[in-house]
Amino acid sequence: MASVISMLDHLVYVTPDVDSTIEQLERLLGVRAAIGGQHPGWGTRNALLSVGPLAYLEIMGPDPGQPEPAQARPFGIDALTGPRLVTWVARADDVQSVIENARRHGVDLGELQTRSRKKPDGSVLTWTMTDLTKDRRNGIVPYFINWGDSPHPAGGSPQGCRLLSLEASHPESKDVARTLKSLGIDLAVSPGIAGLKATIECPRGRLVVE
Repeated sequence: MASVISMLDHLVYVTPDVDSTIEQLERLLGVRAAIGGQHPGWGTRNALLSVGPLAYLEIMGPDPGQPEPAQARPFGIDALTGPRLVTWVARADDVQSVIENARRHGVDLGELQTRSRKKPDGSVLTWTMTDLTKDRRNGIVPYFINWGDSPHPAGGSPQGCRLLSLEASHPESKDVARTLKSLGIDLAVSPGIAGLKATIECPRGRLVVE
């Protein structure tokens, strides 16, 4: 099985206010996240900072530059009262194969999706992914992504931080751990309140994001 650090593409840290969270994390980390761009139709935008050669922290929140979306924003963003780490995303060479393998093990990751994001310079990133709205055990089971011909966002994101570890807890820890194992993921899940905890090394020391 693959370790989480080796397959992690990015962490999703949602917030009711992207700008204020950029400021807060800069004070704590010593690195300022850069605006990534808009998610058309989702009503969201993001900012990114690298936490490894092929890994980054995504700060996602409402985009005042878009009209209110027809459906709720992902990850419960509309009901947030403060920032929180909601899930992680795993890289996959063949997302469709991941979906089919998951189904054989009784895990529904949804259908293959194609998405895009417009960067501030006007260029567009495109990728394929599994359905992030599917039940993934409170975000502990990742969704999967492949960037295709698009450059990986970590390469163009502010540098200086490194992900050291990702920990998970869940009240049904054994069941969630079995699900992860069926997907080839080596992530220990301890009993407790459902959640993720990432430890990041940065210029100002170590920060735990949860």
